[in-house]
Amino acid sequence: MSEVETTNDQTPAPKRKAKKPSRSQLRSASRRLALQAVYQWQMNQSAVSEIETQFTLDQDMSACDKVYFREILQGVTSRAKSLDDLFAELLDRSLAELDPIELAVLRIGAFELSARLDVPYRVAINESVELAKGFGASESHKYINGILDKLAQRVRREEIAARRAAQ
Repeated sequence: MSEVETTNDQTPAPKRKAKKPSRSQLRSASRRLALQAVYQWQMNQSAVSEIETQFTLDQDMSACDKVYFREILQGVTSRAKSLDDLFAELLDRSLAELDPIELAVLRIGAFELSARLDVPYRVAINESVELAKGFGASESHKYINGILDKLAQRVRREEIAARRAAQ
């Protein structure tokens, strides 16, 4: 073995600093965890505080915005009935017939569209579509997209009009 090879083998590669996740990446991670928490709440009706504690202890929350996770979880579970009312008439079936993942995604999307005006409507819809792609049935993302697009036309009318006028 040559001296160069020995030196190279013994010299550790320089460590790269881990890139800090962007705000949008942190929020996307928060939405993924919130979807799982909302799904759990829907399925077993556990206390939201218990679910939140469980997620904080059992999940790696380092790559998410913990405050946003909590806001989504608390907001969706405390307003589930009013969120359901926002999109129920846009559905082609009853709420009871929705897949539980679809219902959770629609509730999160409706929450962001109606209560989080700091989140652009296109981001709220896209993030919900991505959740459906990752967790839902194979074509559920198309259904989610259609429902939330119609809901956005109702609850974000001014924002949509301003965007169209700017184009």
